[in-house]
Amino acid sequence: MKVTDLFKEGKFVVSAEVGPPKGFHIDEMIEEAKKYLTNVDAINVTDNQSSVMRLGSLAVCKVLKDNGFNPIFQMTCRDRNRIALESDLLSAAMFGIDNVLSLTGDYTKLGDHPGAKPVFDLDSVSLLYTMGLLEQGKDLGGQDLEGEPPVFAKGAVVSPCSDSVDAQLVKMERKIKAGAQFFQTQAIFDSERYIKFYERAKEFGVPIQLGIIVPKNAGMCNFMNNNVAGISIPAEIIDELKADKERAKAGITGTEIAARIIRDCKDYCQGVHIMTLGWEDKIPGLLEQAGLA
Repeated sequence: MKVTDLFKEGKFVVSAEVGPPKGFHIDEMIEEAKKYLTNVDAINVTDNQSSVMRLGSLAVCKVLKDNGFNPIFQMTCRDRNRIALESDLLSAAMFGIDNVLSLTGDYTKLGDHPGAKPVFDLDSVSLLYTMGLLEQGKDLGGQDLEGEPPVFAKGAVVSPCSDSVDAQLVKMERKIKAGAQFFQTQAIFDSERYIKFYERAKEFGVPIQLGIIVPKNAGMCNFMNNNVAGISIPAEIIDELKADKERAKAGITGTEIAARIIRDCKDYCQGVHIMTLGWEDKIPGLLEQAGLA
């Protein structure tokens, strides 16, 4: 089901994110999804996240759909030219996978194949435009598609806690003009900063899902502060994780922090997107503490 239809129905859309394995055996992933993700509305499947080679997003989306889940196909522009991107979009449509999140992608030197040649023939904005063109029955070469054209729920990302909020709003507007119908944010740890951003972004009238990560420990937070663009984790959250390392290690503190952020911000978004980083088992408890169970 298109997540855009859920937004139109007024539903508070909850999605979660899974990362394909570095291999092709996904029985364990599917079993974990059945155990922990049955109450979410959609599941994002990452596309060689952080430029690390893994099983393809489209293949995992197909298996998730066959098992009764509603996948969101993440597409990065780093590894494929426009021909391959258009072809994969048509393949997704053939499989009945109609939710697509458009991403430019991390640079290859950040990943496990630093010598790989990046493509970036398109970026996230032009990929959104491409989806719209395919919906009109045309490809980027100006050729007609055969048969009924696909229809996608077109998503994009935004970083509300970036150093330059004005720049993020400009990028957001460009993506909307290119066809973006919903947004998922970078992980939010500073509720006040996010709410200030939302008060300006809501004027666009496009649904926004609040990005959430369950923080595992202080070291993880310091790493993200220093290395992940668009993430700002306040010192008090880091101190909270340091206060009781055993509770933090068990995920108790991180779940409490994530639930508190959701409660603070849920009146200022149209949904939540949970990036579990391997902690899918924390999702049921997180949703319960956040009042979303």
